[in-house]
Amino acid sequence: MEDKIFLLVKVTIKTAHTSIHDAIQELQTKTVLQVSSTPNVEVLQTKIIELNTKK
Repeated sequence: MEDKIFLLVKVTIKTAHTSIHDAIQELQTKTVLQVSSTPNVEVLQTKIIELNTKK
């Protein structure tokens, strides 16, 4: 069976950015994500769904 699931990640940060939106954008573009397969679940694709921040 093939399906899509969504995993949420909670990240606590401390930043030098004056805008939280800049910090979010930096994390979204520079994060390397790895979700590994298990014996019973094969990971086919992973993607960070970008949060559209308003400035």
